Amino acid sequence: MVDKNIYIVQGEIGTVVGAIKRNSRWSTHTPLDEEQDPLLNSFSHLKEILNNIKELSDVEPNVFLRPFLEVVRSEDTTGPITGLALTSVNKFLSYGLIDANHEGAAEGIENMADAVTHARFVGTDPASDEVVLMKILQVLRTLLLTPVGAHLTNESVCEIMQSCFRICFEMRLSELLRKSAEHTLVDMVQLLFSRLPQFKEEAKSFVGANMKKAYNILWKNKRVQVRKTTGISVSRPSGLSETTALSNNLPGGVPFIEQQSAGLSVSDSMASISSPTTDSGLEASSKTTSKEDLTDLDQSSSNATTPGTTPSSEPGRLETQTEGSQVERAQSVSVESIPEVLEDRDSMAEQSDSASIHDMDYVNPRGVRFTQSTQKDGAALIPYGLPCLRELFRFLISLTNPHDRHNSDVMMHMGLQLLTVALEAAHIAPYQSLLGLVKDELCRHLFQLLSVDRINLYAASVRVCFLLFESMRVHLKFQLEMYLKKLMDIITSENAKMPYEMKEMALEAIVQLWRIPSFVTELYINYDCDYYCSNLFEDLTKLLSKNAFPVSGQLYTTHLLSLEALLTVIDSTEAHCQAKVLNSTAQQDQSDTLMAEAEGTVSSSPEAPSESDRLANTTNVQNGQESDGGPICPPTSGHLMAEKMRLGRQDQEESGDSAEKKMPPKPQRFSCYLPDSQELLEIKNKKKLLITGTEQFNQKPKKGIQFLQEKGLLSSPMDNNEVAQWLRENPRLDKKMIGEFVSDRKNMELLDSFVNTFTFQGLRIDEALRLYLEALRLPGEAPVIQRLLETFTDNWHKVNGSPFMTNDAGFALAYAVIMLNTDQHNHNVRKQNIPMTVEQFKKNLKGVNGSKDFDQDMLEDIYNAIKNEEIVMPEEQTGLVKENYMWSVLLHRGATPEGVFLHVPAGSYDHDLFTMTWGPTIAALSYVFDKSLDDTIIQKAIAGFRKCAMISAHYGFSDVFDNLIISLCKFTTLSSESVENLPTVFGGNSKAQVAAKAVFSLAHRHGDILREGWKNIMDSMLQLFRAELLPKAMVEVEDFIEPSGKISLQREETPSNRGESAVLSFVNWLTLSGAEQSGLRGPSTENQEAKQAAILCIKQCDPEKLITESKFLQLESLQELMKALISVTPDEETYDEEDAAFCLEMLLRIVLENRDRVSCVWQTVRDHLCHLCVHATESCFLVERAVVGLLRLAIRLLRREDISSQVLLSLRLLLMMKPHVLSRVSREVAYGLHELLKTNAANIHCSDDWFTLFSLLECIGAGVKPPASLQVTSSPDNDTGAQSDSELSSYHPSEVSLDRGYTSDSEVYTEHGKSRIPRSVTDVDVANSGWLVVGKDDLDTSKPAAPGTKPPTPPLINQYSLTLGQDMGLHDTKSLIKCVESLSFIVRDAAHVTPENFELCVKTIRVFVEASLNGGYRTHEKKKSHKYDSKSSRLRKKPREKEGAARRTKASSQRLSRSHSDEEEDEGVPASYHTVSLQVSQDLLDLMHTLHTRAASIYSSWAEEQRHLEAAGRKIEADSQTLWSSCWCPLLQGIAWLCCDARRQVRMQALTYLQRALLVHDLQTLDAVEWESCFNKVLFPLLTKLLDNISPADVGGMEETRMRACTLLSKVFLQHLSPLLSLPTFAALWLTILDFMDKYMHAGSSDLLLEAIPESLKNMLLVMDTAGIFHSSDSRTGYSDLWEITWERIDCFLPRLREELFKQAVMPEPVPSVPAESPQPPAPCPPAPAAAAPAEPKAPSRPASPQEPPPPSANGTDRSSPVPPSTPPMATPVKMSPGDAPPPLSQSPLILQPLASPLQVGVPPMSLPIILNPALIEATSPVPLLPASRPTDPTDGSEVK
Repeated sequence: MVDKNIYIVQGEIGTVVGAIKRNSRWSTHTPLDEEQDPLLNSFSHLKEILNNIKELSDVEPNVFLRPFLEVVRSEDTTGPITGLALTSVNKFLSYGLIDANHEGAAEGIENMADAVTHARFVGTDPASDEVVLMKILQVLRTLLLTPVGAHLTNESVCEIMQSCFRICFEMRLSELLRKSAEHTLVDMVQLLFSRLPQFKEEAKSFVGANMKKAYNILWKNKRVQVRKTTGISVSRPSGLSETTALSNNLPGGVPFIEQQSAGLSVSDSMASISSPTTDSGLEASSKTTSKEDLTDLDQSSSNATTPGTTPSSEPGRLETQTEGSQVERAQSVSVESIPEVLEDRDSMAEQSDSASIHDMDYVNPRGVRFTQSTQKDGAALIPYGLPCLRELFRFLISLTNPHDRHNSDVMMHMGLQLLTVALEAAHIAPYQSLLGLVKDELCRHLFQLLSVDRINLYAASVRVCFLLFESMRVHLKFQLEMYLKKLMDIITSENAKMPYEMKEMALEAIVQLWRIPSFVTELYINYDCDYYCSNLFEDLTKLLSKNAFPVSGQLYTTHLLSLEALLTVIDSTEAHCQAKVLNSTAQQDQSDTLMAEAEGTVSSSPEAPSESDRLANTTNVQNGQESDGGPICPPTSGHLMAEKMRLGRQDQEESGDSAEKKMPPKPQRFSCYLPDSQELLEIKNKKKLLITGTEQFNQKPKKGIQFLQEKGLLSSPMDNNEVAQWLRENPRLDKKMIGEFVSDRKNMELLDSFVNTFTFQGLRIDEALRLYLEALRLPGEAPVIQRLLETFTDNWHKVNGSPFMTNDAGFALAYAVIMLNTDQHNHNVRKQNIPMTVEQFKKNLKGVNGSKDFDQDMLEDIYNAIKNEEIVMPEEQTGLVKENYMWSVLLHRGATPEGVFLHVPAGSYDHDLFTMTWGPTIAALSYVFDKSLDDTIIQKAIAGFRKCAMISAHYGFSDVFDNLIISLCKFTTLSSESVENLPTVFGGNSKAQVAAKAVFSLAHRHGDILREGWKNIMDSMLQLFRAELLPKAMVEVEDFIEPSGKISLQREETPSNRGESAVLSFVNWLTLSGAEQSGLRGPSTENQEAKQAAILCIKQCDPEKLITESKFLQLESLQELMKALISVTPDEETYDEEDAAFCLEMLLRIVLENRDRVSCVWQTVRDHLCHLCVHATESCFLVERAVVGLLRLAIRLLRREDISSQVLLSLRLLLMMKPHVLSRVSREVAYGLHELLKTNAANIHCSDDWFTLFSLLECIGAGVKPPASLQVTSSPDNDTGAQSDSELSSYHPSEVSLDRGYTSDSEVYTEHGKSRIPRSVTDVDVANSGWLVVGKDDLDTSKPAAPGTKPPTPPLINQYSLTLGQDMGLHDTKSLIKCVESLSFIVRDAAHVTPENFELCVKTIRVFVEASLNGGYRTHEKKKSHKYDSKSSRLRKKPREKEGAARRTKASSQRLSRSHSDEEEDEGVPASYHTVSLQVSQDLLDLMHTLHTRAASIYSSWAEEQRHLEAAGRKIEADSQTLWSSCWCPLLQGIAWLCCDARRQVRMQALTYLQRALLVHDLQTLDAVEWESCFNKVLFPLLTKLLDNISPADVGGMEETRMRACTLLSKVFLQHLSPLLSLPTFAALWLTILDFMDKYMHAGSSDLLLEAIPESLKNMLLVMDTAGIFHSSDSRTGYSDLWEITWERIDCFLPRLREELFKQAVMPEPVPSVPAESPQPPAPCPPAPAAAAPAEPKAPSRPASPQEPPPPSANGTDRSSPVPPSTPPMATPVKMSPGDAPPPLSQSPLILQPLASPLQVGVPPMSLPIILNPALIEATSPVPLLPASRPTDPTDGSEVK
């Protein structure tokens, strides 16, 4: 079967032959014509061949291609025929008829390329001609983009590209064609660069040898643009170009396009057409060519550094002349005739002679390896590779040179576009030859393009720059620096002509770079942390930040772009922080993958398609190639084709990788590849110093060096090598100063070192000199120049192996070079004489080389080098020369180790970067947030804030976080807006709401690192509270009194509290117009909606979470939060109780949330509470909340062992409050204490703490004045201010003002200069501080104080009185009831009664007894003065400010101090009151009785427990003595006191209890002394008290009470008669009893007592008589003295009794020796209740009140009487003379000898007789004492039997 491909070829032959024959030239139809016509002839040959084969592959491709290619080459064919032949060729390629594996394929392809690029045809009309050109493009594209295209040689590829460029740049062609050419080029460039990884770099020698010649092809392309005269394009120039085309010399004024006469004779052009072309492309006839060949080959230059010297581009004059219309049909057109430029084909042989290097195996795209056999001109055809790519790349770069006048805008744009494609397609960095071009020419041109004003070029160059720096910044350190500086200049440019778009693009470029991962970090580490680079990152950050602030206030895209760039840093940092948080091991993995990536990028191009695409391509290719005869469709793009071709070259690719795996170099300044932040910080500091040193050096070199030595950056003494190195490497130094410094005579050694830093080896002397003079500026003086040059030539001569005869010869030559430079380029010299020629130069140097000549060629080279490029002194350059110089310096620096650019893992130095960016970023964010109205931008700003917060939290930057919160708080408008408008403003401002949500959510998330910012948040909270926007739960607080247990801090306003009188408001109402009034009635709907929105928003913010979550805060943050709450408490100006109360509540809640670590913050809270409570001069809501708060804290915290003692101590704060303030909050305290004891009684162990609690109970329940020791004196003078600073500072100084109700700050603590309350108060304190203390021990006076203690000890409690003598104020009944409840709770649960609190408990009960006496209602006149004008003070709380704002009055007068609801009842005593107080008294009685009965068992159990423990330091004794003194006696006194109650029920009940108590079994164990004290301390005072007119209304009741009391007295007396008899003082006791009988006889108005008393008396006398007490054997009468005294006394009131009872007794004589008067001892303490002598019935009978001193009474005592504490009252009988006695004060006539006064009951239980100074006894002895052994009257001899 015949191969189908053969038919295809045959078909194409038919088409082309038919077309040729149809052409008008064929007039005859004989076969001869066909034979003669070479074209037809070759076709007929081909037909024959095809007929004889079965497979097309049997013949060489060349065979079936040749006839078609001849048609293409032929000049005689017309356009359409040429077009058909091209179409056929295209088809063969498309169908893959040329088998890439065929050995003739390469040659065939080469021929095809040659023919198509040199296609000729006769032109018809422009349109048809363009069709042919279009087809040429198509064939070239297909050729390069099919698999066989890989066989093309470097030269062919260059020619193909060149043909396309020609069409592209020929402006006379239609745009469509030009654009098609452009697209073709794009595809070709894409293919070639995508194949780059398949090529290897060749050895340098090969590159040098033939590439220079081969690639003039592309270069000439630009140089010439031919005018099409009569439309005839000439076929070929003769090969003029030589290698010199590449030299640098560009003579100035070569005309760009020669002007010619327009018409060429037809014969001329015909001649050209007919001239046959040889295959080598040489012209046979060059008549016309010479005229038209405008190729100015001299100009073509490959050196991009110099083209700028050519004059600025003249416009390409391409006017299409009118003659073009007379075009004849016989024009010849060819591609290269468009711009007529061609290469020298004669050099072909030369090129291929070195091809031996490339005689290597070639692996075709399908992986079959074969060796080239096709020879052409004796050289192997080598497939194209890197050389053509490099040439193409160089050509593209040269197209972008803005200083080359041949480059039009279109060309530059085209160049940029194709470079973009090239960089997108390939990774160029691994190829040194390409990288060199990038570093130098490409970057240079791109940067120059940045300053052009054509936006499209500018934009294209920015794009290319991005691609470059994205992939190759490692190699372009200084180029990148320059680029960024240029962009910064553009952004900051003030130039009005600079278009806005350019700035925008520059910013976008920066943003795009910023987004490259780790780009910013690399900037920081490579520039900011490099001594000699600018601080790029810092400067850019500043610039962006500044640029984010609109000057005009209008937000433009540039502002947002700047912000975006700043945020990019934040975004990436935040992402890294998140990643670290999520995975701590991420860092390890990260560094591993980074290394892997670094290796991977080498091989794969950055833009390579995904793996799946590649696989797809692979299969396509293989299928296509294997199914023989199946046509291969040309791939759609160059990139895809390259992917296919790549498959055949895998083996080579892989081997190329290994080289790149080594670690990248490390900059010298770093100790390791990734230095730590500390090291970077040191580098940055050093850099600052270096900059300063450099500045100083540039003014005065010595000074600069000295400065650096001082700072330790240069060693001292000076190390020449080190300094030389510094001079060389520091680009900021002034070259002139370097010249002066090194040329100084003193620094000769330094000059040597300096010259040694250069490497002159292998450089010609002028090149070395050029290098040398770049580093310094030659000074003007000849000797100095000589010194510098001598050192230079010595060094150069030495390192180059002494090429000249002598050193001097070198010196002379160097000098000559400098002279030549001046001669050639110095303007002043040039004006005067003509510059030297090369001959003159040589002549001047004749015989200088040690009397010989220098090498003449060398001199010539030197001459040319200097002539063409001036050696420029760095300081003097301007314009382009300067730019060139700067550029070469930049390149030099890049080549040194300084040019090392570190690639770092993303996120390596986030900490440092964030430190630098947060300030500008937050400022910019705030600004944008503030100014923008667009929702997306606001959201972006908030997101930015959140990210900054997250980062600062991650790194623990509290200052950043505070700053951020403070900024955001401003935007919430909460603190700036007035309270009245707040709900409306905030509710209507969505931005403020967004900010508020952000603030709260950030505080919730990252509260840990909040410090200063708490204050702003708390300010906002306070505002929300004032505006009533907080959730209900936050303004409700716990309360002890309210039944619900809650009370709202926002109290309803009562109408009177508006701050103005009713009259005023009425006047206002009258003066308002109707409209206004309606406005006042209620808020408008919008306002209500706004308020609802505000409330909803705040609810979402969840402010309460700040409190509840505070337990998770770090301690430092918590302390700051509490400090903020304390400091937010409003100041003088805005003082408002409710606000302060709100802050206080939040503070307390936070403390409670942090129970677990309360000890850390306790002191702060305590100080604050102290400040609020102790200093309050009047009660108010705030004080009440503070008190409640303190108690709430105590209740919750007492369970915690570590803090309980401190908490209990702090309860003393309440005792330190001013009594009248305390009494106003007594109810709160009472309820609170009740709660406290109920929950925590078991946790209180220390007696001091119990003392505090019981004192409190007494103060609030009974109105006792707090212990004086705890009271704070409010002396305004601060002489005692020994307070610690911390305490002072914790309060606002502004709050000192006294009208605020606070004492001066120094008195916050009581014991000035001494202990703070926490220590228990000891005697020493008392003595030193002068405070009086009532301690627990002082109640227990049975222990006599040690003699000689320091003077004023606390006043003792008078034990001979039933009252405690406490100074009592008024109390609140409800408080009393609550306190009694608390007490009973303690007493009734035996577990709570402990040795520590027992006696205190007893004392407190007694205080309550006193308070509840008579229902707590005092009979003495109402002392309104003291009774803290309750109503008035509460209502008329004067505003503290002039304006007296309504809020303040509202706060103060609302809630008429709940403490005293029963206030009004004080006037009269209603029944309800009595039932309550009755209950209290009964409870108290019950309590006392309970304690009394259980005391013994309690004490014995304690004694048991303590038997083995000496813990308390003193053992607890359970003996009767202890029990009596500490328990039974006080309790009996308490019960006795209630027996004196005005209320009958209470009296009767009390008496019953007393009776039971006294007769209880336990008491029987008491001995005589105790029983005596029972009479003295309990019964006698009771009887005395009952003599008073206690209840005038209830006369009968009183009689009964008195009768029962007397009966009780006698019962007790008789029951314990036997122990009492043993007492030495029995007589006194007995006489006192008789005394009372006497008084009671006369006390009653009814007969009840008159009958009862004598009965009792008889009873006693009989019993005593029976006991034989009255008998005495010694006496005369047989009766004792007692008998006589007894009857003496009885006879006074019952004269008949003796006769009744003892008729037989003899009446004894009165005894004269009895003292007439008993001295009245002064009371040891506040007077006894019965202060008036009972014998004065006229005296007003009332209990002594604590408010007023007692009236001087019969006993003449005065409160101030001195009591020597060391002498306890004596009970020893002492002889006293009547002379000692004071005269009686006022004696009642009824009683002749008042033996007993009310105070004579005070005999303490002392059994030791101690004799004391009579004078003392006079003052202290309580009773008239009988002598122990008195001589008896001789008359009393007889005794009664």
